[in-house]
Amino acid sequence: MAADEENKVIVINGETISPGENKLVKINIARLPTGTLIDIPVHVFNGKKAGPTVLLQAGLHGDEINGVETLRRLLQDSQFKIKKGAVIVVPILNIFGFIHFSRDVPDGKDVNRSFPGSRTGSLASRIAYHYTNEILPQIDFGVDLHTGGGLRNNFPQIRFTLEDEKSKELALLFNAPFHFSSRLIAGSFRKTAFKMEKPIVVYEAGESMRFDEQSIKTGIQGVKNILIGCQMLSGKVPKKTSVRVEATRWIRASRAGMFIPAVKNGSAIAKDEVLGTITDTYAKKSKKIKAPFDGYVFCINNQAVVNQGDALFHIGK
Repeated sequence: MAADEENKVIVINGETISPGENKLVKINIARLPTGTLIDIPVHVFNGKKAGPTVLLQAGLHGDEINGVETLRRLLQDSQFKIKKGAVIVVPILNIFGFIHFSRDVPDGKDVNRSFPGSRTGSLASRIAYHYTNEILPQIDFGVDLHTGGGLRNNFPQIRFTLEDEKSKELALLFNAPFHFSSRLIAGSFRKTAFKMEKPIVVYEAGESMRFDEQSIKTGIQGVKNILIGCQMLSGKVPKKTSVRVEATRWIRASRAGMFIPAVKNGSAIAKDEVLGTITDTYAKKSKKIKAPFDGYVFCINNQAVVNQGDALFHIGK
C-alpha cells in the first residue's frame, strides 16, 4: 500500500462516505409500537490516506453505559482527527435496550447471542443481521466496549481471542490494567467477526447503569493507543504496563447471607488472603472467603445479600 494512496470509499446502508469525508449514517431497524422509527447511528470518519478501517462500538447490551459515554467523549474530542484509514463509531448498538434500561431487547433476547442474525427473525436477530451485513464487511478490526453485569464491577480489562494473534496485538496496544484471552461464545458478535477474519478485542470496565470515571478514561486512552499504534491518530504510544492473566476463576458463595468484600477491585492478592466475609443476619455464623492462589482481583460483586452459588470475585493469576 503506497503511502500517498487514497483511502477506500465506504458504503453503509446505501450511503457513500468518500476519502476525507465524515458523515453520520443511520441504519433503520424497526419501529416502536407507537410508530417511532428506531435506527442505529453510525459515525464514519474516512481519512484521505489509505489505512485500516476500525470499528469502535458500545451499547451492544443496552444497560452497559460506560462504553456509550466513552465513545461520546471521543466523538466530542477536538483532537480526534484521523490521519489515515477510517474509523466507524457506533456509540449505541442496542437502541431498544438503551431506552428501556435493559441488557436485552423488549422480547428478552440478547443481541450478543443472536449473530449473524436473520432478516426475518426476532428483533434481536434482525439487529444482528443488519449489523453483520452493513458494518462487518467494511472493517479490518474492532474494539467492542462492555461493562460488568448488574452489580458486578469489572476492573478495566481487555480480552482477546486466543486463536487470533492480531487481537492479542490489539489488546497489548490498548494497554488496559489487565489483559487475557476469553473463549468465543456461540451467537456472539465476536465469534461472527472471527469467522469473517475480523479481529475484535473486548474492553470490560465498570458495572451496568452506573458511570465509572476510571473505566471511561481508561477506555478513551486505550482506544487512542490502538489508533496511535496504527498511525491513524497523532500521539505517542505509552509504555506497555498491562498485566497478562494466564488463568481466571470465579469465587462463588458457599452459603447465603450478607456479603462484605475486604479487598479493592484491581488489587493483587496472596494465597489464603481473606477476600471477604459472608455472614448471617443474626451474628451467629460467618464464613471467610480466602484466595486460592496468588494473583489479582478484577471483578467484585457489589450485591450486599447473596445466595449460595452467586459469583463474588473474578480472579486471575
